Amino acid sequence: MKRTLRTSLLTTGALIAAIGLPAAQATAAPPPRIDLRVLVVSDGGPATDAIAAELDTAGTPYTEIDLTSSDRPVIDAGYLADTVDGRDRAKFQAVVLPNDNPFPAGSAEMAALVAYEQAYGIPQVDAYTYARPEAGLQYPVHGGYSGSVDGVQAQVTDAGRTGPFDYLDGPVPFEDNSPTVGESYAFLSTPMAGADFTPYVQAPIPGTTKQGSLVGEYRHDGRRELVVTFVYNQYQQQFRLLARGIVEWMTGGVHLGASRNYFAVHVDDVFAADDRWNSTLNCTPGDVDCTDPNATPDPIRMTPQDVDHAVAWQRERGFTLDLAYNGAGSVDHREDNNGADPLADRLVAERAEFRWINHTYTHAFLGCEQDTAVVPWRCATNPDGSTKWVSRSDVADEIAHNTVWGRSAGLPLNSDELVTGEHSGLRVLPQQPADNPNLALALADTGITWLASDNSREPAPRQVGPATTVPRYPMNIFYNAGRAAEQVDEYNWIYTSRAQGGSGICEDNPATTTCLPAPLDTATGYPQHIVPLERQIALGHVLGNDPKPHFIHQSNLAEDRIAYPVLDGVLDTYDTLFAQNTPVVNLRMKDIGNELERRAAWRTAIADGQVTAYRIGDTVTVESPAGVDVPATMPDGTTRSGSAFGDAYAGERSGWTSPTGAIVLTLPQSAASSTGDGAGRSAPATDPAPDARVPEGVAEPVSPAGS
Repeated sequence: MKRTLRTSLLTTGALIAAIGLPAAQATAAPPPRIDLRVLVVSDGGPATDAIAAELDTAGTPYTEIDLTSSDRPVIDAGYLADTVDGRDRAKFQAVVLPNDNPFPAGSAEMAALVAYEQAYGIPQVDAYTYARPEAGLQYPVHGGYSGSVDGVQAQVTDAGRTGPFDYLDGPVPFEDNSPTVGESYAFLSTPMAGADFTPYVQAPIPGTTKQGSLVGEYRHDGRRELVVTFVYNQYQQQFRLLARGIVEWMTGGVHLGASRNYFAVHVDDVFAADDRWNSTLNCTPGDVDCTDPNATPDPIRMTPQDVDHAVAWQRERGFTLDLAYNGAGSVDHREDNNGADPLADRLVAERAEFRWINHTYTHAFLGCEQDTAVVPWRCATNPDGSTKWVSRSDVADEIAHNTVWGRSAGLPLNSDELVTGEHSGLRVLPQQPADNPNLALALADTGITWLASDNSREPAPRQVGPATTVPRYPMNIFYNAGRAAEQVDEYNWIYTSRAQGGSGICEDNPATTTCLPAPLDTATGYPQHIVPLERQIALGHVLGNDPKPHFIHQSNLAEDRIAYPVLDGVLDTYDTLFAQNTPVVNLRMKDIGNELERRAAWRTAIADGQVTAYRIGDTVTVESPAGVDVPATMPDGTTRSGSAFGDAYAGERSGWTSPTGAIVLTLPQSAASSTGDGAGRSAPATDPAPDARVPEGVAEPVSPAGS
């Protein structure tokens, strides 16, 4: 078992000795029941919030106690443990604290936690603590360091790579996004002499040749603590890299919930052409809001060579793009070119290399009828003032006609998936605050059950008639740019102030956009600014257990092929960070929708208290509502009814399983034996837990600006 728990539950004999009973009077107690739930004790800081967010995203049940709340429950022996059906029960499989001891000196609550952890072998995570002897480390003033670690390249140790962080290749780079804002603060130190402390993640101590611990395991007094000495929030890359390992450490790899690193990219408008940004007019001729009389459309369309490049790129990367197609784009091109369309011919010949999604036949706007006599456009109205909607038959025809065209071309379609042009038909503010009421009817007419939506407008899935929306992340690679210089020019227009020649959009929307300090150079701005930024944003989604797809446009695979530097940046960076046992998961749209739908049902069951899960010895039992699939993560070798449980990922077995009555999983012997299930149920006598004070003149842990 790669995650051996080095401090087992106290044996029955040890407990007998601790409470002073003669051995002859003792009888072996049955192994306890350990509920699969985490206790998160929060002080409102970003570190405990980040761990709670990780548990929530994965679907791992937890109970949070807010130390700043006046009506919070008191943590005592009764809160932590009781007896169920004559068997002792530990209500929490792990404890997360803001630091190694967030309570006042002599706290009865900390003493109760210590006794609980000792009695049941419950691990404790110190979410962000000062390096001090009580946490197994020397004070930083003794040859260590306290301060900024922005831009530092930390490293997983050999012990970490054979332990809870075995899904990482080694490097753990800390973000440094701003030269003027402190983003990460840490205490780097070495273990105390004689301390049973194993560093898992280290970084160089400035001015020395030594490595200081950032994450390590401290074993003492029959307890195990994961000591984290840097501050973080849930979005920072360094936390996202380590979050899985923190959860696996605290649960011993046995917990409800599952996590993957997902990446999917939809390419819209395939077979069609996209209008080009005009850097003189600062608008896009052909777009409804570009009304300059000199505006002449200059379309961008892929070539057969672009198809060959896409195929070769996919094969090299082991990654599949989803092509959202408009059949009319090819039909119109053939009409204008004596029946010839080399692009369509090449795409159809290579159709098996891609996944395909219906993007409607002509890419028509399927919401309200647009009145383009004004800028911005508005919904046309009937004489009585009501909104004019695109009809049910017109919406259905756009969907069905494109399906027929795709099938006739032999495209391998899933006919229940749909991306409407501009996500139209769905509400779009401010012009159209409601869905086209004919959309749901047309979706039913055409058998659509998965409908793409824009995550920047609607981040949560919802029902539209028979369909569930699948929110997609728009990449900030513009649909109207085939060349890098065009992308930068439009980017400058959007993100610079009026005084710098920009549109002022960033000034008018300070909550959602930030002005550039100066316009980007059109020759270097794309590779030096836009690509790194978009790579970081997309990689953040990948590392966040977020299956939602990203979308770009066919124009971005044409001409300068400006999408590839971003996509390569995501995949190359990922490959440097993760071991081969943790590949990127590349799902098609309906599978993403199913994942999101199952998560929503699971969260509801957890929130409604309908899930019971516990471990007794080598057996895990889960009870959940009928029809609600259960996500779980277990050690390799775990079985259900004699068959291997889940799928291999990140060194564990994980996945969804359907309940047929209670789910019973059998853990491998290595996992069962490492937890010492023969423990008694009474906590040994302990001294009150040490307080969390630090020496006079030594700074307490803080959360600097920008964390």
